[in-house]
Amino acid sequence: MNHSVADCDVAIIGGGPAGSSMAGYLAKAGLKCVVFESENMPREHVGESLVPSSTRILRDLGFLAKMEASGFPRKFGAAWTAASGSPAFNQQFHSMDFDGLHAASGADIRFEEREKDTGQKYTWHVDRGRFDLMMLQHANELGAEVYQGVRVNGVDFDADPGFASVKYSICKKQMSTSCRIAVDASGRHTLVGSQMKWKVKDPLFNQYAIHTWFEGYDRTAMAYQPGMNNYIFIHFLPISNTWVWQIPISESVTSVGVVTQKENFEAKREDREQFFWNAIKSRPEFYEALRKGRQMRPFKHEGDYSYAMKQIVGDRLMMVGDAARFVDPIFSTGVSIALTCSQFGHKDILKAFETGNFKRDAFENYETKLKRGVRNWYNFIRVYYRLNVLFTAFISDPRYRLQVIQLLQGDVYEEQEPPVLTKMRSIVSSVERTPNHLWHNLLGNLTANVFAETNEAMA
Repeated sequence: MNHSVADCDVAIIGGGPAGSSMAGYLAKAGLKCVVFESENMPREHVGESLVPSSTRILRDLGFLAKMEASGFPRKFGAAWTAASGSPAFNQQFHSMDFDGLHAASGADIRFEEREKDTGQKYTWHVDRGRFDLMMLQHANELGAEVYQGVRVNGVDFDADPGFASVKYSICKKQMSTSCRIAVDASGRHTLVGSQMKWKVKDPLFNQYAIHTWFEGYDRTAMAYQPGMNNYIFIHFLPISNTWVWQIPISESVTSVGVVTQKENFEAKREDREQFFWNAIKSRPEFYEALRKGRQMRPFKHEGDYSYAMKQIVGDRLMMVGDAARFVDPIFSTGVSIALTCSQFGHKDILKAFETGNFKRDAFENYETKLKRGVRNWYNFIRVYYRLNVLFTAFISDPRYRLQVIQLLQGDVYEEQEPPVLTKMRSIVSSVERTPNHLWHNLLGNLTANVFAETNEAMA
């Protein structure tokens, strides 16, 4: 190639929230960014509920006014429910236990309890087709070049010293764009991770989801107190390691998805749809209410949820969002992690252009913060699956409630391990070691080796 000057400063592969927010940050700072998005927006996408920590990034990008004008439902809180008579929440477990904790039949949080952290008492549920398009358009307005319907085939880091070359085709013509830094925001396609063979399957989680939208579902059917119509609900099912999300999309449309272990599904597509309804039927009051609604879309399936990368940065390379890591979706972390990657990562990229150092060590601050935060998310989720009743007990206890809400808001990146998570891990370990403990027979099997050593990439 022998480029003396790159075609652009930063080439971003993928125009979802990770790619568009990164493009927005860098374009605002004056860098020449090009975004390659393989699809034509808008397109359907799962992951429709935000967490409050995202508000800071949306504010940084000047995007909050557009969110307010969008009509997306405001998300004021979250709730977790269990089936009546579920052994994990039976009355006999309402006695005091470790440190005076009480088991509880469910849990709910209100974001206004930690409003000072984000400056407002709500976030949003979003139609990802609209939301992702809005963010991509906003990045373009900030100065990023955006190309839709262009699928990147690979990135060459060796052809020309000092540059990376992004390879793609347009109308069957092979083309390339040189850049000083490539950002992989390709989502679960994990373009560079797959190319480099860095992708590592999660040793614990092997989730599968089946989901769709319903119009006319009465969201008060599962609300156990006033004002919960626009909460996100997570409904525990009396099926091993299985739960349902309930997310408002508009005033009348609700996203509903069943998440379970892949082994619970049958091979045939029609059997999977029957599994959805059989799973919902295990919560009869939910089933009756949902059947009164109208299914708006065909069922969609998502698999291979959880994975990591052996590395997420390299010479002239940064991986962000789902391209870097995907963790179980039970706490709605997907968009939050994507946006946070851009919040942290763009600072290292700007510094690289100041110093002229585009080696892997230039992105060490980003890598350290992201791994720390994702490790905290991961350990929180592992504890949650190991002992659901512990989660509801901590939510219900005023000594720990605000700390747990802080975790659920997405503020997990500044501490090696938040104190409340250390406390949870300690209690789970004690329950595991005590066969006659009240909660011992409630331990879940999905994360039975919750504190065992795992592959270093998972950390």
